[in-house]
Amino acid sequence: MISEETVALVAALMPQPDRSVVAVAPPGTGPGTWAGAPSAARSDGEVYLAYRLRRPQGQGRGYAVVVARSADGERFEPLLTIGREELGAESLERPALVQAPDGAWRLYLSCATPGTKHWRVEMLEARHPGAFDARRSRTVLPGDAATAVKDPVIVCDGDVWHLWATVHPLTDPGQTDRMATAYACSTDGLAWTWHGTALAPRPGEWDARGARVTAVRLAEGSAVAYYDGRASAAENFEERTGAAAGESPAQLAAHGPIAQSPYRGGGLRYLCILDLGGSSERYYYEMTRPDGAHELRTELR
Repeated sequence: MISEETVALVAALMPQPDRSVVAVAPPGTGPGTWAGAPSAARSDGEVYLAYRLRRPQGQGRGYAVVVARSADGERFEPLLTIGREELGAESLERPALVQAPDGAWRLYLSCATPGTKHWRVEMLEARHPGAFDARRSRTVLPGDAATAVKDPVIVCDGDVWHLWATVHPLTDPGQTDRMATAYACSTDGLAWTWHGTALAPRPGEWDARGARVTAVRLAEGSAVAYYDGRASAAENFEERTGAAAGESPAQLAAHGPIAQSPYRGGGLRYLCILDLGGSSERYYYEMTRPDGAHELRTELR
């Protein structure tokens, strides 16, 4: 059972937009134009950030993933841009940027299969975050005819790789926006063993339509996660952030308050937490701004 102290700590560490600054502006204005879905990693004193750029439906959707570098965690210099066409994808969604125990870098990419509602995850590997080559991608989470898989969250903890991925049902064309989070583990970050649903929507609650894990802290005997939730299909793309916890990374239960944008739609999603050492962390997340566009923001905690 998760302690009251843990629940209180989670509540205290929810995102606070009034403490944040813009890290990456969207590529335009208005609804459907986004910079966000971040994944951050730190090496040799520098912060590396992978994020998705999007235009509205009919104008490109998720058209690129950018990998950038920063000395201070706020001002970023792009290193490379990977376009959706390079991966044969109709759209790109949240990446996961991870450094493996052997020092190699991996970029996991959420790719929409053209003409369908299906998603898969491709993986690129390089010796440096600026050296990924889309021509060398390999499929590591294929999904299937009944399930789309995307938006991976990956934590390498010693000899175990942990994965939380968003899964969408495809059997009912009118329900493909529904989402839950499944958990898997691996010894190499390539071949994954699934262990079922880690976090599911809750009927009648603010997350009744979807629950997508976006960040996880692991501690001995417990896991604390943050997730995107929505109550209805109408809230698609404007998810808010909640928290969940459990005694196992494969079984999480919702706890605590909700963080959201103060502006139209309320979207505050894809929270990523970067450990800076010395009890400091930096948050990155996608947030709706007054004109309806989404910007990538960061706050130091």
